[in-house]
Amino acid sequence: MENAGMDHYTAELAAWLRSHADPAKAAPMAAYMRNKFPFLGLKTPERTRLIKAFWAKHGVPAGDELLDVVKRLWELPEREFQNAALAFLDKRGKRAGKEDIDVVEHLIVTKPWWDTVDYLASNATGDLLAKYPELIPAYADRWIASDDLWLRRTALLYQLRYKERTDVGRLFAYIERCKDEREFFIRKAIGWALREYSKTDEDAVRRFVERTPLSPLSAKEALKHVSR
Repeated sequence: MENAGMDHYTAELAAWLRSHADPAKAAPMAAYMRNKFPFLGLKTPERTRLIKAFWAKHGVPAGDELLDVVKRLWELPEREFQNAALAFLDKRGKRAGKEDIDVVEHLIVTKPWWDTVDYLASNATGDLLAKYPELIPAYADRWIASDDLWLRRTALLYQLRYKERTDVGRLFAYIERCKDEREFFIRKAIGWALREYSKTDEDAVRRFVERTPLSPLSAKEALKHVSR
């Protein structure tokens, strides 16, 4: 399909999801997200079912066409379309190439909030930086020094699923760099990253927390699963 085809494909999907909108659910969903985005009122199970039904009828684009659909969906106003874009990005899977990191970075900083950023951090970003570790200095190391809090949060969280593959030195260095920030989303991310790694190396996390002056929120989150 050409770009015009992707435009039609995206429009068809948008119309399909909009035809199932539920305004009664949309208002509380928007309120939960601090009214940062409008909603159609499609909760996750319903949205997932509708997208799968659309795929069954229309298929799933591949290659650059899939990324084109992701970017087109991201531009639409209702939050369900960004969620749908993430579902398409998941379909990219192991076929993702180095160039995908620039698309992912664009998604992180565009219409950012914890729901999309955290998913992108621990899935697409984590997978890409594990597959292409040579990208880490140019991306993660740059993000942690960025003025954009969502890029910093992504740098802290991209190793969430790495377990024993975690680059502990880099994780701890990133935390050291951000530990004095007052921003809630950074303090929470520090605690979350440490808590996840504590499931792999409890002693390392305990020692790090003991020697590092973290915010009470970060320390509490970090030690949630650490035996006293």
